[in-house]
Amino acid sequence: MPSLLEAALALPLRALAWLGGQGTRAVAAIAFIAVAVPPLGALLRPYVTEAIFLLLCISFMRVDLVALYGHLRRPALVAAATAWTTIGVPLIVALLAQGSGLDKSSPGLFLALMLQGMASPMMAAPALAALIGLDATLPLVTLVTATALVPFTASLFASLFLGGMLSISPLALGLKLLGILAASLLAATVIRRLFGTEAIQRHKRPIDGFNILILLVFASAVMGDVAHDFVADPLFAITVALLAFAVYFTLLAVTTLIFRRAGTERAFAIGLLVSQRNLGLMLAATAGALPPTTWLYFAMTQFPIHLAPYILMPIARRLTTDANVPKGATKSDARSFASHRRKGGTSVQDPG
Repeated sequence: MPSLLEAALALPLRALAWLGGQGTRAVAAIAFIAVAVPPLGALLRPYVTEAIFLLLCISFMRVDLVALYGHLRRPALVAAATAWTTIGVPLIVALLAQGSGLDKSSPGLFLALMLQGMASPMMAAPALAALIGLDATLPLVTLVTATALVPFTASLFASLFLGGMLSISPLALGLKLLGILAASLLAATVIRRLFGTEAIQRHKRPIDGFNILILLVFASAVMGDVAHDFVADPLFAITVALLAFAVYFTLLAVTTLIFRRAGTERAFAIGLLVSQRNLGLMLAATAGALPPTTWLYFAMTQFPIHLAPYILMPIARRLTTDANVPKGATKSDARSFASHRRKGGTSVQDPG
């Protein structure tokens, strides 16, 4: 019987391992699949909460506990990153949007930008950081602390800048966030105890493949109507898409510069985290009762989120190589180290 079970699981595991091996290419393809198959979005929309839970569970399951304890013993960097993503980002977004008159000229876009700024980092951000070869521990710790604070900070900024445009219940949102975090942490702990860290590392590729499938669920649910919006008003849709890319890469660049003294690789990991906002939870908090322009912007944000890992892979590879090659090493040593990483010496996945 065990042999039959192993035979039955062999094909799905090989398929997941192949998908996980595609790495950033698969993540980039998700956005286009979600747009090209609108019925998939309608089918998967009810499962957004479950997808968010599974993404965070995978992140908790794969975290480096030794590095985690190290960050907790030196909390200054985590505190600074948390303050930046929960207070600094929404405050700057609000001031720039109001200063440009966007709140008057396009209330739907203003609401979208504010919800994006007020949101905690995306649940999948640590997993995406690991996917391109960065240490996911610092992003994960910052994700947890930022998510714990966001019910209070989001309510504060909503009352200061949104007025009657939106009503947020901090208690309801806080309880939902707490439940997701606690349940995913418990599930990840049980999995680690049952299977062990070594087994999780051995099955890295199938887990990556499963993670990509869960990302597809969320992207499809949010992007199901994008094709229709492009046909209805292509110029406006393209403008909104360009704005989504501009906001993403501005947050990434500014955050990396702010935290560069912590080390370029760490700063880049924090920048990746901050640039990916958890709009799924904001959709849940508002029960989806948002203007069409806000929905369109939320959908367009999925393009930079899914394309950026593929675009940023060479930068991440260079940063991790420079961080791990000993001082005084020759260029030949650095090339050998990079080659070793591409051949499987580390968790970096080569986009080809």
